[in-house]
Amino acid sequence: MIRYMRYVFLAALGLCLLTVAMANRGAVTVKALPDDISAFLGMSWQMDLPLFVVIFGGIIAGLLIGFVWEWFREMKHRSTATKQTRAVARLERELAVMKDSSSVPKDDILALLDKPKA
Repeated sequence: MIRYMRYVFLAALGLCLLTVAMANRGAVTVKALPDDISAFLGMSWQMDLPLFVVIFGGIIAGLLIGFVWEWFREMKHRSTATKQTRAVARLERELAVMKDSSSVPKDDILALLDKPKA
């Protein structure tokens, strides 16, 4: 049921995006620099694109910038988690070595406490 709802949602989203694209087919000029700065530098980069390409390109660029920003923001948490995982594994290895080396208790009471229950 949820799978079909997802397909219906994706189809509706695709239809909306297609409608926006068809409504914004007019060409716009995209410039890298304002006119005054491009005249000062002596170079002008501009391109004529349909408006829907500019809109969708802006959305995609914003998503990519957000994903990269979030990845950098969470880097310290991933680093801490990796360090903690390594520390836990090291301590578990030490505990296993200690249990193996002290498998024969030196005290009768400790032997009774460590004895497995049947």
